Amino acid sequence: MSKPKSCWASWLFWTCFALAVVASAQKTSNDPDTESVTDNSVNAESKTATTDLDQVAEATRAYKQALNTLSTLTAPSPLHTYGSSFYTANSQNSRSLLSSFVPNLQGQGPLGSVTRIVLKLQRQIINAILAVLGKESRTKREETKGKAVKVIDLLQHSAELGNSDALYTLAQISLFPPSQYFPSDPRLAYNSFATHAAITGNATSQGFLAFFHATGYQKVAPVDQARAQLYYTFAANGGDKGSQMALAYRYWSGIGTLDDCNRALDWYERAAGQAIDNFVSGPPGGRTLPQTSTRLSDLAGGVYGPGASVASTGLNVHKAAIRAGMSRASGETWEDILDYYLFNADRREIEFAYRLGKIFYQGSIYSSRGGVGSGSEGVGAVPRDFERARHYFLLIARLVWPRDPANPLQYTPTPLKEDHNLPVGYAASSAGFLGRMYLRGEGVKADPAMAKMWFERGSEQGDRECQNGLGIIWRDGLVPSLKPDSKKAMAYFSAAAGQELAEAQVNVAKHHFARGEIPLAAALFDTAVLFGSPFEAYYYRGQIYSAQADTPGMPPAIASSHCAMAVSFYKIVSERGVWGDDLLRDAEIAWTSGTERGKEMAMLRWWIAAERGSEIAQNNLAHVLDQDRSILRLTRFSPIVPSNETARLALTQWTRAAAQRNIDALVKVGDYYYHGLGVGDDTEATRFEKAVKYYQSAADTQQSALAMWNLGWMYENGVGVPQDFHLAKRHYDLALETNAEASFPVYLSLIKLYARSIWHTLMGGEGGLSIWNFDEDELLPPNPPEVRSLDSKADQDPSEDPALDQDRAYHDDDDGPWYFGKARDEFRRRKSEPPKTEEDPVQWAVDRRNAETERETEFAPDDFLGGRGEEADEFSDTVLLLLLCLAVSVLIYVRTRIVDRMRRDQQQQQPQRQPEAGAAPAAGGNGVFPPPGPERDEWAVLR
Repeated sequence: MSKPKSCWASWLFWTCFALAVVASAQKTSNDPDTESVTDNSVNAESKTATTDLDQVAEATRAYKQALNTLSTLTAPSPLHTYGSSFYTANSQNSRSLLSSFVPNLQGQGPLGSVTRIVLKLQRQIINAILAVLGKESRTKREETKGKAVKVIDLLQHSAELGNSDALYTLAQISLFPPSQYFPSDPRLAYNSFATHAAITGNATSQGFLAFFHATGYQKVAPVDQARAQLYYTFAANGGDKGSQMALAYRYWSGIGTLDDCNRALDWYERAAGQAIDNFVSGPPGGRTLPQTSTRLSDLAGGVYGPGASVASTGLNVHKAAIRAGMSRASGETWEDILDYYLFNADRREIEFAYRLGKIFYQGSIYSSRGGVGSGSEGVGAVPRDFERARHYFLLIARLVWPRDPANPLQYTPTPLKEDHNLPVGYAASSAGFLGRMYLRGEGVKADPAMAKMWFERGSEQGDRECQNGLGIIWRDGLVPSLKPDSKKAMAYFSAAAGQELAEAQVNVAKHHFARGEIPLAAALFDTAVLFGSPFEAYYYRGQIYSAQADTPGMPPAIASSHCAMAVSFYKIVSERGVWGDDLLRDAEIAWTSGTERGKEMAMLRWWIAAERGSEIAQNNLAHVLDQDRSILRLTRFSPIVPSNETARLALTQWTRAAAQRNIDALVKVGDYYYHGLGVGDDTEATRFEKAVKYYQSAADTQQSALAMWNLGWMYENGVGVPQDFHLAKRHYDLALETNAEASFPVYLSLIKLYARSIWHTLMGGEGGLSIWNFDEDELLPPNPPEVRSLDSKADQDPSEDPALDQDRAYHDDDDGPWYFGKARDEFRRRKSEPPKTEEDPVQWAVDRRNAETERETEFAPDDFLGGRGEEADEFSDTVLLLLLCLAVSVLIYVRTRIVDRMRRDQQQQQPQRQPEAGAAPAAGGNGVFPPPGPERDEWAVLR
């Protein structure tokens, strides 16, 4: 039953009244404004906190999801891939019963050869099939591309929610795309780095911003050296090692600021300190050094090619990059070399097994000078494989030491059997590698006791690496049951240093350096540098020079020279100690991919490293951007049109590389000024003068024959310098004296020079060359005798001086009789000798393979080729024949033109008459030639 309307109205009235009374009571008992505001603020704060927690959680979730997806798209891949044969060799040395009856398919003979060829073809066919089948389908590519878009979207979403880590990761993958599915977006990278640096003050982000402003990369930001200097300064103070190197290089070279050696020294010292701290934080003996970087131009024989470049002439031909380039040009590949090594090592060839173990341990075909601790060359990099290296080293060592004692610390030396067939030398070297692996935990569990046992075995045979390893163990007390013993350590270090091991010489020098014996330590560090120490010796030598530069009261000139030396040493240390940030190595891997994206990323990394002062990066970037390669560049048939903007960048890098003693780059800068590439609005005369200065600077090093030839040409033609035939000939002669391979162009230039000089003299000019008499400098003997006083006993014959009998007898037993100037001649002879480097493993393998081929044949190669080893005719005879042929060709051409002109003149003087039918041809039909018969024969003889 429903209530009446009046009752509903009264009920609503009294309800409202009651609520009003309650509200008024609460209003009188409490402060209304404060309470209401507090309630509202609490609600707002709770809502804001809840919202912030949700945003942080969402940002974290998106960031983690992006990283998980990114990890699936950027799975690590090996730096180098080879055939499966490298890893299918039998690691077990036992032979089955069946192998006793079946012929060895890996041995010599037709059957073994056919089997190896079939297996290699099968491997190549399988690899080709896998390459075809392994191509991603369109669906798979779309799926991968979608994942890449998802990663970028998640990172942007996380960054918008305030995740600074996502912002930095987004900037990184935008500048360095991890795969081809990620777009390269430098502008997004710049904006992300700028936002990240503004929020967090991150030093790495500031360093990248400095790079953008210093280079104007992709025109994302305008070139502003002042702003770049500011960002580099903030980043360097923040501890970024790359920015410290870049800032130091700018102070050293005066880029964007005044050059200041002291400031450059300060920043290089900080960067080198980070590198050395990273080095000593590794296993005993220090971390493994990164492999050396490679100049692209060296693989092609230098900037100007083999023979013309300083990089491939003289003693530089022994560099690993030059040898690798020549091996590659001859068709040799690392795969072929390792296949050959593996084949012989599996046949128990000890020398091959040792070399193969060394290659797998150091991860390169070529090893650096200075011992195992000096690292290896990146130009011959192969995958490191400690397991296979240990297999081959044990294979050799077990021939001398068949078993190990139960307790390695109770090992006692035992005399070896007098067996000349035992590979004692290779076994001792293998023991050194095995001990190093146990000491550092490379491929095996670290065990200093086992390392000590192997080092002692090798030390018994005088192996220097084993002696150095024992010194490290006794110096650092690495064996728990043995106390450190500095005397024993120094004894082992000294023994290894006496065998010219650079690492041991550094250890001895560090001992004296710690005791304050600075002069002795400095001498030992210098010796270690000469014998190939690439890292620690440079750091300590930089410390010594830095302390000497800061010595109070030091004359400014001497302090400046000490500062420059310290900067040079610290720069080498900071550029070599790049663990985790090896831009040059990453650039090489990207460049060898052969894709446009790979080349773009390689150039970007080289550019960043070039801003940090790396001469190799500057050389590579300039070599890639070089606009002066085409021979037809000055003609309309040139395949490329030089870009002035690109040429300006290339010239900048060539100039910076030239300032770091790159002589070929110095000549290249002269070429750019001569041809007017990237040099601005300079007049032609100004350009030629600058080109002459750069050529002269390169020629003053007495190493560049090309620079000397260029100067000779410019003096001959009066380009940039006054015309002077005598100076032209002088520079041509110096070019030939510097490099014998320049003989052909020098001889042709001299012939042209003499011809031009004769014409100049016939036309009444002065200063021409004399073809009958030698120049004044040619009349002087090569080594003019020393001027002595008339009353000096030195004028007498030294053989008549009895006071010299004893000395002469001593030197007769040594290297022949002594004479004045012998010390100088001996020094020059030693200086001209090539450095003591290990034999080229590629050439060694080729020679061994050729020797085996010759032994398997009945006749020697000379029997087939008729003395292939005999030298050809002398070069001068060849040049003379070429010139004679050229002269004959010119005479024939001139004679033909004269005869044709005489025939045309005679035809114009005598009108053409048609002979009658059946009549003999007129006498004039032969032109200037007599009619056939005796008269014509006599005319031909006279002509």
